[in-house]
Amino acid sequence: MAKKVVATLKTATGKDWAKVIKAVKSEKTGAYTFREEMVPVDKVQDFLAAK
Repeated sequence: MAKKVVATLKTATGKDWAKVIKAVKSEKTGAYTFREEMVPVDKVQDFLAAK
C-alpha cells in the first residue's frame, strides 16, 4: 500500500525538498542498511557524496 504524502509537502514550498534513500554498508557485518532523509533539492548531490 502506498504511503500518503505529508500535507506540508503539498504546498508550493514543499517542492523544494526531495526524499533521498542511500544504501550504507556496515563495516562490522558487511550488510547494507538504507538511510532515508528529506533534503533540499540543491543539497541532494552533497548528501549522496558524503559517507
